[in-house]
Amino acid sequence: MSEYLKRAFSPAKLGALTLKNRIIKAATFEGKTPNGVPGDALTSFHKEICEGGVAMTTIAYCATEPDGRIHQDMILMNEATREPLTAMLNELHSTGAMVSGQMGHCGHFSKNKDLQRLKRPLGPSRHLNSLGAMVGMPFAGAMSESDIDSFIQSYHDAALYMKHIGFNAVEIHFGHGYALSQFISPLTNRRSDQYGGTIENRMRVPLRALNAVRKAVGHDFPILGKMGLFDAVKGGLREVEALFVAQILDREGIDALITSGGTSTYNCMPMFRGKSIAPGIIETAPNWFSKLMLKAIAPRMFKDLPYHELYFLDGHKRVRDKVKNAKMVYIGGCHTMQSLEKVMAEGIDFVQLGRALLKDPAYVNNAMAQGREYVNGCTHCNLCVTTIEHPGGIYCNLNSNK
Repeated sequence: MSEYLKRAFSPAKLGALTLKNRIIKAATFEGKTPNGVPGDALTSFHKEICEGGVAMTTIAYCATEPDGRIHQDMILMNEATREPLTAMLNELHSTGAMVSGQMGHCGHFSKNKDLQRLKRPLGPSRHLNSLGAMVGMPFAGAMSESDIDSFIQSYHDAALYMKHIGFNAVEIHFGHGYALSQFISPLTNRRSDQYGGTIENRMRVPLRALNAVRKAVGHDFPILGKMGLFDAVKGGLREVEALFVAQILDREGIDALITSGGTSTYNCMPMFRGKSIAPGIIETAPNWFSKLMLKAIAPRMFKDLPYHELYFLDGHKRVRDKVKNAKMVYIGGCHTMQSLEKVMAEGIDFVQLGRALLKDPAYVNNAMAQGREYVNGCTHCNLCVTTIEHPGGIYCNLNSNK
């Protein structure tokens, strides 16, 4: 085995946490929590990946408050989920793997009709709610300063809860068009107060969230942050500002940065690459109206984007060169052993994997045994992405007879 593959499968520190290797399961919502309850389906899914050798798996979508869920099947970080979450964490820890939880809030991007604190979804500014339009919620409002205070408090309370029940780390989602990303992006943040305008002002709410989480978990508990390199839509975040975002997060003490790109709200194909997800999401639409709307817009929104290995590496390295303290976590098309070697040769600290682990949950064990001869088998068809709302949740089409 080459020195760089040996590095990938050797222990490494993430803050005060020691991971047994440098491979982390990426945060992806798997659609295996009906009514927001984590049970056997989600536990079995992650346990297989943990037994397959990853150092840490990531549970998503961990909603910081009820109105932060995109829909009602997402896990809420509150007392109602304490017992099933604790049971799941104990089961996953029995494999020797660590467990992180990705803290999420949808902001204005929501089809959750079970709102509790709010009358309608809120983001930094008034905005069309393209996802909610399919369920009769086409508009979102702007947060008041009081709403922002409550929003930030939800991050603190969720982080405190997550540490208490046994998560080993938390990952704050600053990207992909969700709430904190909506504040960062000039496309969705059109505020004229202290939270809008310059990138420094647009970072105020994300930094308040980071500081609230740090206050809750302390300095010895790892906080990762997933950030966007770009929004991939006209008027959205560009890399020149993303580099500044990374510097600010690093300065404020985040333990690790994960660099992705694109948005779930406007253009998600840059984060996947490969075949368009449009046919699959049309097929799985919940009703005739949604199916009709998706037939009209999905082919234009989700276009084929040729896949190639390490498609975020150049941007990731530019972020790395601006960062002084945070560990760097690469995500984006690292499926082959040659790619893994290249990432390790660059001195990057960790790699997050999504589709590769769905195709082969024992990726790490198999790669350690076979070295450079290991072939994962994922074809980047992206059919898995479209099975999130399938009964039973996400699965790899290549592994299934469904």
